[in-house]
Amino acid sequence: MLKTLLCGTAFLALAAAAGTAQAQVSNNVVKIGVMNDRSGVYADLAGEGSAIAARMAVEEFGGKVAGAPVEVVVADHQNKADIAANTARQWVDVDNVDVIADVPNSAAALAVQGITRDKKRIFLMSGPGSTDLTGKACSPYGFQWTYDNYAMAAGTGRALVEQGKKNWYFITADYAFGHSLEAETTNMVKQLGGTVKGNVRHPLGTSDFSSFLLQAQGSGADVIGFANAGGDTINAVKQAAEFGVTQSGQSLASLLLFISEVHALGLEAAQGLMLTTGFYWDMDEQTRAWSAKFEQKHGKKPTMVQAGVYSAVRHYLKAVEAAGTDDADKVAAKMRELPVEDMFAKNGKIYPNGRMAHDMYLARVKKPSESKGPWDYYQIVSTLPAATAFMDPAKTACAQK
Repeated sequence: MLKTLLCGTAFLALAAAAGTAQAQVSNNVVKIGVMNDRSGVYADLAGEGSAIAARMAVEEFGGKVAGAPVEVVVADHQNKADIAANTARQWVDVDNVDVIADVPNSAAALAVQGITRDKKRIFLMSGPGSTDLTGKACSPYGFQWTYDNYAMAAGTGRALVEQGKKNWYFITADYAFGHSLEAETTNMVKQLGGTVKGNVRHPLGTSDFSSFLLQAQGSGADVIGFANAGGDTINAVKQAAEFGVTQSGQSLASLLLFISEVHALGLEAAQGLMLTTGFYWDMDEQTRAWSAKFEQKHGKKPTMVQAGVYSAVRHYLKAVEAAGTDDADKVAAKMRELPVEDMFAKNGKIYPNGRMAHDMYLARVKKPSESKGPWDYYQIVSTLPAATAFMDPAKTACAQK
């Protein structure tokens, strides 16, 4: 009888312990929401590819973390901040989403940042570039993973000015991302002794850049800087080629260029463009192996945004596993504690303001004669160490909060 009682007591204790462990994961499931543009100008650089990348990270964990299943849900914010905000509220308040990932479009990301800060949910930003996200709008739960506009200026902007191309004119997407990218590059150009001759701003999703290009050509600037991305960049570069901009002696600077855009443009139109990137599929054996798996699922090589989504979600899951809970405060602390080490970042480190610092790469788009086949588009020119690529966190507005 005593033995039976002891066994029963032990069983109850084990059951209670198991229940406590399971209770460390809210609602007994870890739910990841991938939110981005799935139908517009940023669909190719993020879109379904980002969702696939998130699922690949989950698959590495066997679909479970801290004893609980992991689910991935997706949504299209249509590049509208109000839709992004409403989706984030729905996900958190009704659908019990624990973490939101990606969110290209800085206006949308700034809206989601405010909600995840108030609701205490982790926000993994791969798509947006505004430095405000780790500056005046920073959050203890927000992590800007892949790039930011300061890094683009520190890479492409600095390289061109150091080549002697010191006079700039900007064609800028008229919303938070474009404004930030233009401002960061302007600061870099002026710090290096250059000047800005003017700028013009265009709506998101512009199809006709002719009037903007004529103004830029008329400025006589050495460099026409495109502070835009996605479909806008494709249209701008194509039309610049039709206008013979480079033949007239001016240089084009695509300040945020993705491999998906180079693929859409073709090497004949894109050759010679300088760019800064956080990831290239053909860097080493690890990047090639992961990118091959991604291509099998998506039919295309990954952009840096999609690779960044994988890395950020993987690191988040590592932190949940290490913390034994999906509690946002504990997971955020663990994320900052753990080094980021994967095919995307070597020895990456998360700064106090949420900026994940890692090496960036200055690249040149190859000539058609230099390419060995599909997706062989970049020649890596140099490595930008993390300390150079990203702003000192002590100098950001976040440090003053």
